Amino acid sequence: MGALVLRRLLALVAVLLGLAAIVFVLQTTIPADPARAIVGASASDAVVEAKRAQLGYDKPLPAQFAAFMGRLASGDLQSSLRTRNPVSEDLAAFAPATLELALSAALIAAVIGLGLGLLLAGGGRPARIARVALIGSASLPTFLVGLLGIVVFYSTLHVLPASGRIDDTLAIPHGPTGLYVPDALLHGDPVMLLSALAHLAMPAFALALLPALAIARTLHASLQQVLREDYVRTARSKGLRERTVIVRHALRNASGPALTMGGLQFGLLLGGVVVIERIFAWPGLGLYLSQSIAFSDLPAITGTTLILGAAYVVVNFLVDLAQAWADPRIRTV
Repeated sequence: MGALVLRRLLALVAVLLGLAAIVFVLQTTIPADPARAIVGASASDAVVEAKRAQLGYDKPLPAQFAAFMGRLASGDLQSSLRTRNPVSEDLAAFAPATLELALSAALIAAVIGLGLGLLLAGGGRPARIARVALIGSASLPTFLVGLLGIVVFYSTLHVLPASGRIDDTLAIPHGPTGLYVPDALLHGDPVMLLSALAHLAMPAFALALLPALAIARTLHASLQQVLREDYVRTARSKGLRERTVIVRHALRNASGPALTMGGLQFGLLLGGVVVIERIFAWPGLGLYLSQSIAFSDLPAITGTTLILGAAYVVVNFLVDLAQAWADPRIRTV
């Protein structure tokens, strides 16, 4: 297991370096001129060229790449053209909201995916009903799920808020995590906790639905294959209930493909963050990124892309370790 962790860590570093290189190439090829964005559209060409020289954009690409990697190594992501703050400070301010939303959505996706997968594998009338619901739900894009949630639960039923992370009448919790639900628990404030959960419910579910359905389908297909194995038939011959056979004997061996799908779906989840945070005015990295794109704020776009990409890579690293725990056969791969 230790050798596997070491190999995966080396691969993780290589992928992160590759991600940084790709982001650098993209920012050098896009048509937007950050120097022009800083000095303004009405500035003269001489002023723009002076700003480009100040930022180092007039140097050869290898020198720019070396400077770019040097700044990344020191944590310097330059300053946002829109907020005028260091991008690292902006990311630190917006990241907790996205982290809380993504973790909540991942938890919901895992619970729904596991439950639906087991229900489909169990067969019978409940499985047929679940299959119809799964097929119908899979056709709904993330943004439509969010908008339908606002129409039903906010505009019609008036039971859930449609924007923000907490009621305006409540004081924003100050630490220690920056995640409102854990902070409310740590402060022992039930009013803040209920408000944070209410604001989190709709965006987290909208973000989790499609990944949950993909996990459920993958788990069901894997369970169907495992349930045909000899050791499963032996367990059934001993008189064990079907639910016991599935949970105790088949689930762990069938979890590998579902874990892989979960890691892949996390990328979809991170992509949906931008849309969902925009719809629900959720003050996280997705909203920060969409506003930065509208402003052609290249440093902010670059920093946010690197953070979200690194999160995806790290999650898949953890998924690899979880797969190795679930299936010892892949530890030598």
